[in-house]
Amino acid sequence: MSHPLRLAALLLPLLAAPALGQTTLRIGIGADPNVLDPAQSSSFVERVVFAALCDKLVDVGPDLQFQPELATAWQWAPDGRALTLTLREGAHFHDGSPVDAAAVKANLDRYRTARESRRRTELAQVSVVETPDARTVRLVLSQPYAPLLSVLADRAGMMLAPAVLPRGAAIGQDPVCSGPFRLTRRVAQDRIEMEKFAGHWNAANIHADRLVFLPIPDNNIRLLNLRAGQLDLIERVAPVDVPAAERDARLTLVAGASIAYQTLALNLGHGPLAQRPLGSDARVREAFERSIDRAIINQVALEGRFTANNQPEPPGTAYHFADLAPLPRDVARARALLREAGHERVAFTLKVPNQPVEAQVAQIIQAMAAEAGFDISIETMEAAALVAATQRGDFEMSLNIWSGRPDPDGNIAPWVASNGFLNRGKYSNPQVDALFAQARAVTETAARQPLYRQAAELWMADRPYLMLYHYRWFWAMRRGVEGFVPNPDGIIRFAGLRLPR
Repeated sequence: MSHPLRLAALLLPLLAAPALGQTTLRIGIGADPNVLDPAQSSSFVERVVFAALCDKLVDVGPDLQFQPELATAWQWAPDGRALTLTLREGAHFHDGSPVDAAAVKANLDRYRTARESRRRTELAQVSVVETPDARTVRLVLSQPYAPLLSVLADRAGMMLAPAVLPRGAAIGQDPVCSGPFRLTRRVAQDRIEMEKFAGHWNAANIHADRLVFLPIPDNNIRLLNLRAGQLDLIERVAPVDVPAAERDARLTLVAGASIAYQTLALNLGHGPLAQRPLGSDARVREAFERSIDRAIINQVALEGRFTANNQPEPPGTAYHFADLAPLPRDVARARALLREAGHERVAFTLKVPNQPVEAQVAQIIQAMAAEAGFDISIETMEAAALVAATQRGDFEMSLNIWSGRPDPDGNIAPWVASNGFLNRGKYSNPQVDALFAQARAVTETAARQPLYRQAAELWMADRPYLMLYHYRWFWAMRRGVEGFVPNPDGIIRFAGLRLPR
C-alpha cells in the first residue's frame, strides 16, 4: 500500500505557476461535480463550485436571513401572489452582457419550462415572469408560495448569460454566469480552474486572482494535502481528523453550526427494484429502522460531533417535532416484523458515496442490521455515478447528504413530495402533497408548524427516507488565511477571503 503522503503528492501535481504577483486559491472539495448547470444540478458539491461561478438573485447569511446579491430589494404583494425584485445596477455576466430584467426572465423561464431543468417543481407556482423595466422583475404566482425567496437563494436563482441558454442540456460543459470567478478549464475528476472576473460588481472584495477546485473524495488525503502545503482550504474535515487539524500549528480549523443532514433514501416506486421486500412492504422498512441506532452511528463513525436525528430540521428549531423521536433500537421487534412480512432474512444493496466517513457509516449500519435479519451489500460509488444510478431507479437504498435550506419546505418537499426533484424513489402520498401545498400558502410559523407536523407523521410512517444525523461543519485552512466566514449551509463565500500575505 502506498504511503498516504506519497499518494497525496500523486493526487495533486504542481499547478501551472501563476503570473508574477498573482494569487491562486486552491480548495480541496469532497467530490467531483456532476454537471455545472444550475438547471440540471442536484449535488451538494456543485453548490460549492457555483458559489464562485454563479451569483444568485438572493443569498443567505450566517444568520440564515436573506440578503441581497443580484437583487438588492424585494417586496411581496399584499395577497402574497406576486414577488417584485429590484435588480442591482452595474452587474454583468462573464461575457460582458448586463444582468437585467430580460436576462433574469430568460433564466427563470428556462428553469420553469426546460425539459432538462430540475427546478421546474421549485418554481411551479410561478405562472408568469414580468419585466416592468430593465431593473424590475415581477414573479406572478398562481397561489401564495412562502418558500419562494429560499428557492431564489439557491440554484433556481442562479443567473446565466442569455447567449448560452439556447445550448440547453449542453450548458454545463461551458457555463457563463455572473459570479466573482469565471471558468477557464475543467478536467473531469482532476480540477476546475477559474480566474477572477474583473467586471464583477463586488470585484474589489475578491482577493484571489485564480481559483482552483480539486476534488479529493478521501477526507484524510484532503487533509494531508493541506498540511503539505498543496491546498489552501478544504471543506468537510472528517470528525476523526478534527483533533489532528486542531493540533497542527500550520492550520486553522473553523467549526460552524449546520442545517445539513444525512439521510437514507429508499426506493418505493421507481422500477423493478422497488418491488423487492424493502421497497414494497412497510413492515420491512420499519424492521430496518428498528435495527439501527442513530446515536451509536454518531459516536462510532462521527466521534460524537454530529447530532443524531430522524427529521430534516435540527433539534431545537421551529420545525423540529421533539415528540416524533427516533424509534429505539429493538432487534427482537425487528425480527418479529420480518417474520410477519414472511421473511427470515432480507438482502439488499446500500449505495454510498466514495468517501471514508460515509463508508464507515454504511459498515456500522450493515453490522447492526445483520443482527436483525438484514444482509446488506455495500456498493461504493463516485458521487456523480451515485446520483445517476438513483435518478434511473437503480437502487434499493442510498446514502445522501442534503446541505439544508432556510425554509422548512426546502428541507423535506424535494425528497418526499410526489413531484420533488430529489424524490428518486418515486414515493407518492397525496395527503403529504396536500399538506405541503397548504403550508406553502401561509407565511406565519404558527400556521405552518402543524401542517408540516401532520405531513411528518405520514411520511415517517411510510419511510421513503430515514434521516440519520445533522452535521456540524468543519473547514480547515492554512494559517494566515483571512476573512473566512462559516455558513450553516456549508457553502464557502469568497468575498473578503484572503490568502496569507
